Amino acid sequence: MAEVIDILSLVPHSLNLRSNHLWLDYDDEADVLYISLRKPQRATDSEMVGRFIYHYEGNEVVGVTVLHAKASTGADAA
Repeated sequence: MAEVIDILSLVPHSLNLRSNHLWLDYDDEADVLYISLRKPQRATDSEMVGRFIYHYEGNEVVGVTVLHAKASTGADAA
């Protein structure tokens, strides 16, 4: 049940996105979360800010890569 509550906490943030679709891929070995707002992304530029890499097509964000994703949840990265 806790997972459902955690997922539901994403609803308000998801509604603020300019995309009708959201794809999530998580690489457990690398602890990297890939968030795509468009498939395929076809990013033309990227910008790294802290643990986040923002992927752009022109001026539009089409994806975000979250490095050390477990750190965002407070979970052990071990």
